[in-house]
Amino acid sequence: MKKTYNIEVDCANCANLMEKAAANTEGVLSANVNFMLLKMEIEFAPGADEKKVMKSVLKACRRIEPDCEIDF
Repeated sequence: MKKTYNIEVDCANCANLMEKAAANTEGVLSANVNFMLLKMEIEFAPGADEKKVMKSVLKACRRIEPDCEIDF
């Protein structure tokens, strides 16, 4: 399953780092962050709990940019 989320990120470099962090999160098959549109697309692993995975993604992204927000 793929879902798209609104994301607040301040720079393109941070968006790239967040994409990598999200992609390496357990339960995520792939991640794509579009800095210009402020969107994050996540493809979940089969059977993954969306809310639990997204909490982990947000935690990983906040290590890069502490004030990051993802609407999920």
